[in-house]
Amino acid sequence: MSTHDDHKKSTQPEVSVRPVIVDRYPIEGAWVVVAAGELDMDTVPVLQGALEAGAASHPSVILDAGAITFADSTALTLLLRMHQATAFRIAAPGPALLQLMRITGADRVLTVRPTVEEARTA
Repeated sequence: MSTHDDHKKSTQPEVSVRPVIVDRYPIEGAWVVVAAGELDMDTVPVLQGALEAGAASHPSVILDAGAITFADSTALTLLLRMHQATAFRIAAPGPALLQLMRITGADRVLTVRPTVEEARTA
């Protein structure tokens, strides 16, 4: 026999909260922001703050994008704005971000490299 509390528990969706910003660190004149998870209109503001803070204090900013699993147009807009605002590079983008950049042609505009080290020297 099920109780009212059991029913409430089973019908409520489980929410998995994963941080958007995993790490931030300097590397030889650049600021690296490591992002993970889904980038959409709810999470992009957190990434934007981290990237802009890096741009305010370092000559270049690198987004380590290897753990990004999803990106929408909000994320793409942020990446293009960062490209216009500072020396901005994207390192190790995963399949979802690569596909978005290829479909939109942003891969021809943004500086994308396979590793953080290669992005630093680009």
